[in-house]
Amino acid sequence: MEWVNETLVREFVFLSFSSLAGLQRVLFVVFLLLYLFTLGTNAVIISTIVLDRALHTPMYFFLAILSCTEICYTFVIVPKMLIDLLAQKKTISFVGCAIQMFTFLFLGCSHSFLLAAMGYDRYVAICNPLRYTVLMGRGMCVGLVAAAYACGFTVAQIITPLVFRLPFHSSNQLHHFFCDISPVLQVASHHTHFNQIVIFILCPLVLVIPLLLILVSYVHIISSILQFPSTLSRNKAFSTCASHLIVVTVHYGCASFIYLKPKSNYSSSQDALISISYTILTPLFNPMIYSLRNKEFKSAFHRVIGRKLSLSQH
Repeated sequence: MEWVNETLVREFVFLSFSSLAGLQRVLFVVFLLLYLFTLGTNAVIISTIVLDRALHTPMYFFLAILSCTEICYTFVIVPKMLIDLLAQKKTISFVGCAIQMFTFLFLGCSHSFLLAAMGYDRYVAICNPLRYTVLMGRGMCVGLVAAAYACGFTVAQIITPLVFRLPFHSSNQLHHFFCDISPVLQVASHHTHFNQIVIFILCPLVLVIPLLLILVSYVHIISSILQFPSTLSRNKAFSTCASHLIVVTVHYGCASFIYLKPKSNYSSSQDALISISYTILTPLFNPMIYSLRNKEFKSAFHRVIGRKLSLSQH
């Protein structure tokens, strides 16, 4: 990731929480507790899937990868945000801002494509159950994850240099709490036509393409489920997809509000509020949605705890 830094700006100042001076310590405690709980619940999911052989299936493999991605995703943004809540000078270097945006885009875009891979997994499980183990072998699962990360890396590698090649002469104040695309573009001295076209076409495509893949998968899934002979089998099939659908709805609802609306409707306060939801709340709720709704996972968790307790007693 190389580009020529011809700007006068050497650091950016975050202003998102500047109007909440009296509440910043309270927010620090609240966000710290939520962050620790997010790390803990995702760590529980990963360790349970690794330690219990009954969960060594494609669905739980993707879930473990998703949890790893969310741990890394929050680590890019939340620790810096927590430090800034206690610091008087809320700054980040020019290079640090570029690195944060690159990593955020890489993990965020990969997250979208991972959800599409999970949708394909559910499609194969319900529409082709007899060929599931063949179609979703280890090679296919690893290939889908690698493709998701490759897409995320490519998008980040394209967008980040386009943003930070722009001149930043006048202002370095970002009305946000991390280096997202829109707030950084707002303080650029001017935009080139080519940069604008690439950024504002690529961002929607990154959301729309995985979402279309998920919708295609669920059109086939719902069509197959409606043909099941018994109500019990239909309810069971819908139940296996419910957690994924909830996570997809939350993820794309927040992301669409930020990245699919017209540039003229940009609002720093609204975007910061929505950003808090998908950087802190969504990674917290996702593991809870998958684990609390899933009897198989809860049984595996109890088995793992039971084995650990029995070993500690010997």
